[in-house]
Amino acid sequence: QVQLVESGGGLVQAGGSLRLSCAASGRSSFRINDMNWYRQAPGKQRELVATITRGGASDYTDSVKGRFTISRDNAKNTVYLQMNSLKPEDTANYYCNMAIKVLITTQDYWGQGTQVTVSS
Repeated sequence: QVQLVESGGGLVQAGGSLRLSCAASGRSSFRINDMNWYRQAPGKQRELVATITRGGASDYTDSVKGRFTISRDNAKNTVYLQMNSLKPEDTANYYCNMAIKVLITTQDYWGQGTQVTVSS
């Protein structure tokens, strides 16, 4: 079994920055493939914000391009989301998601979520 633990959310004024972290840990050895950040605002569907492959290739939803940067540290089993120039519309609960292979099975794991609130 693998657990994902997120940190770094909070309240920030528009134009400010936050950095989210999500670390995976578990008893068994495992291999992490893609790492992703999703967000869900009240009354809205969960949306994919950023993704990064094991090799470091990344992609972003249009609304955050140029403002957010996803990165990963494979040695620490950790993914980061640096969020700059934050806007009130970025307010949401942010979730990390990882595709993790344990033995011969790959499945999705989710963090507990961390709230990001951007005030105008």
